[in-house]
Formats: sequence, structure tokens, C-alpha cells
Amino acid sequence: MSNIRGLSGKGAQRREQLLDTAEELLVTEGGTELTMRAVATAAGVRLGHLQHYFPTHAELVAAVLGRVLDRSVERLGPLLDPGRTEDALLGELLAEQQDPRLVRLFAELWALAARDPAVAAAVRAFYDRYRELVAALLAERHPGLTEEQRHARARVFIMLVEGASLFRSGLAGTAEPAADAELLRTARALLGP
Repeated sequence: MSNIRGLSGKGAQRREQLLDTAEELLVTEGGTELTMRAVATAAGVRLGHLQHYFPTHAELVAAVLGRVLDRSVERLGPLLDPGRTEDALLGELLAEQQDPRLVRLFAELWALAARDPAVAAAVRAFYDRYRELVAALLAERHPGLTEEQRHARARVFIMLVEGASLFRSGLAGTAEPAADAELLRTARALLGP
């Protein structure tokens, strides 16, 4: 078993189970309901047991956030491989927007980031990493672009795709074929020459 925060075996497994519970509460109840007591109750443990793994609410939120964002970076890496076609990349990114759980999870993280500077810093770090991955893809495909051009295109690409998630997922609208076609055209142009 992994060695997380000096834990191994059952301790690391229990920590992951507590994070699973906290993440589930975040998705189903929202960030305002993600309290230490609510997580302990949902996990069926005493508050002191939860505090053994996460002494403060901030540490619990940081651990949930870190795990979610690490998974996202792991998922994005292979998607942004230079050998993939733009259509395959865009198809997979847009398909994720049909996953209600993933969309709710990010919506709650964005809401937490709006209220908590530490969460905001972690979210910005995630998007910085995402931008670096897209910029690296652009560097491979279009070596003639300057670093500034690559980073600007990467930033706009991410804004486009992430913003589209609000509208395509049902939160602020629904996916529409004509809008999706325009979204794909614009995203391809950002990734293209």
C-alpha cells in the first residue's frame, strides 16, 4: 500500500476511504456542507478519528482538492499526447462534460475557490499545469509559435473547454449540435496552425 503522509497499509487505506467520503459529500451536498462533523458522520467514525488523519478542515479540503486535481492531470496527460488527432482529443474532453459527477465536482471546487484563497491557489496551480500540457502539445505540433503564442492559445483553449462544461453539462444550458460544431471549430483553430 502507498505511503501517504507517512501512512502505510490500513492507515493509508482508511485515509483514502475518508477522502472518498469527503469527495462524495462535496458532490452530493456541496462545499458548504463539507464540514468535519459531516464527513465523520458519513464515514461512520468519530470526529477525533477523522482529525487523526486531517487535523483541520483546511487540511481535509486541501487533501480532497489535491487528489481530485492530481487525477485530472493524470487523465489529461495522455489526452494531450501530440500523436492524438485534434478530433480525438476534443471528443474525449467534451465527453467528460457529460459526466454529471465530474461536472458537479469541478463546479463545487470552483465555488470553494471563490471563497477560500488556499483552494483558489490550488485550482490556479492545476490550471497552470493544464496550460503547460496544452502549450507543450502546441510546441510539438507547431514549433513556429512563440512561447507567448503557445501559452496564450493554451489559456484560451482551456477557457473555451472549461467554460463550455457549464453550458454543455446542463448546469447553465444543454449541448446543442450547432453550438458544439462552432465549439469544435474554434477549439481546432486554437490547436491548429
